Amino acid sequence: MANLLRAAATWGLFPWRGYCSGGTQGELSKGFVEALKAVVGSSHVSTAVAVREQHGHDESMHRCQPPDAVVWPQNVEQVSQLAALCYSQGVPIIPFGTGTGLEGGVCAVQGGVCINLTHMDKILELNLEDFSVVVEPGVTRKALNTRLRDSGLWFPVDPGADASLCGMVATGASGTNAVRYGTMRENVLNLEVVLPGGELLHTAGLGRHFRKSAAGYNLTGLFVGSEGTLGLITAATLRLHPAPEATVVATCAFPSVRAAVDSTVHILQAAVPVARIEFLDDVTMDACNKHSQLNCSVAPTLFLEFHGSEQVLAEQLQRAEEITQDNGAFHFSSAKEAEERGRLWAARHSAWYAVLALRPGCKGYSTDVCVPISRLPEILVQTKEDLKARGLTGAILGHVGDGNFHCLLLVDPEDPEELHRVKAFSELLGRRALALHGTCTGEHGIGLGKRQLLQEEVGAVGMETMRRLKAMLDPRGLMNPGKVL
Repeated sequence: MANLLRAAATWGLFPWRGYCSGGTQGELSKGFVEALKAVVGSSHVSTAVAVREQHGHDESMHRCQPPDAVVWPQNVEQVSQLAALCYSQGVPIIPFGTGTGLEGGVCAVQGGVCINLTHMDKILELNLEDFSVVVEPGVTRKALNTRLRDSGLWFPVDPGADASLCGMVATGASGTNAVRYGTMRENVLNLEVVLPGGELLHTAGLGRHFRKSAAGYNLTGLFVGSEGTLGLITAATLRLHPAPEATVVATCAFPSVRAAVDSTVHILQAAVPVARIEFLDDVTMDACNKHSQLNCSVAPTLFLEFHGSEQVLAEQLQRAEEITQDNGAFHFSSAKEAEERGRLWAARHSAWYAVLALRPGCKGYSTDVCVPISRLPEILVQTKEDLKARGLTGAILGHVGDGNFHCLLLVDPEDPEELHRVKAFSELLGRRALALHGTCTGEHGIGLGKRQLLQEEVGAVGMETMRRLKAMLDPRGLMNPGKVL
């Protein structure tokens, strides 16, 4: 360990980029590009400006220079060869999936090679009796559930975007169903990871897909949420769940934010087995009405979903209605038909674009925090007041069954003063969550934007432990540099 740490200190976090022509950043030597082509084929390597720029950002406002090249491996052997080649030459490696992240996780802060894994899109193994599946990194959650449609099983983790499943592993994603089915952390059984030097690791052992284990360190958990800083995930073994027999969706509006969030807490305390419970404030509802042609009340609103048999659903729905009405809910309505349920959830998943449409020409800045359920009413009310006090245009929505919510802020990218206010608000929100014993990010990850907040969250010893783990696996600091730490 000591030798590795000394080596990491010698190479530093920003290694000399000797692979560049003439030693200048941003221009790969011809010989290095030819070496990339020798691994994956000429048609799967690009140094075109437009392609590089496309791979230099995600859905966030974080912007930096693009990678120096983009490559598309076709199999794990090629990924291993690419990693070994880049690492031996001191070239930064940036994994890329669908680019739907929200914290700048794919930005090439030191240039380097972007490894786009979307061509590896096979479902390698489906074990129906064991409730597990093995997928390559190019498989998205929608593609998997389409394949599972007639099997009686499904994969419920749903972050909204049709993200790649291995990308969801890398960011520790969750979403609307987490209150019942858990996040990616609870639904990953095994990972195949190409380490920075090209070595291949199976975090739970080759081919294993057991439901639980007490064997050694939890290597699988180490890579879930690692944001591409420790290795490239080339396959994931995931836990599947029985598809619900029946589903019903309910919506109800409230006179205040506190009434809506109090209802969430009371529903959970009453042990009503809700599958989804989403909060949308009045700004979000107004945007969704306009964007998705809904006709809902412009008021703080809960979207709820229940899974089970017809009889059980009726009981759950009745209990939820009683609880919400005790908190002043109005316009409680439910829908069993697939078309109407799909319309409501499509509106919820399109909320980002709906809010953007409220202020054309502006960009969206999204942040998220998560707090203990009991502190949720307090922080949501305070956040709503902060938005008004700072004169910011923003919406609040989230997976309140987990204590997790998002602020979608609209900002003019040409207005430095407004940008400053938005960033200050985001930092205040993160620190407020920490003060309430929560976390600075529930599901978006650390990326570029929350590194200081991470340090405040885990403390000096926690950060040093993370740095040592990073140095052990990536002593040259070349795996997605500048992220997390």
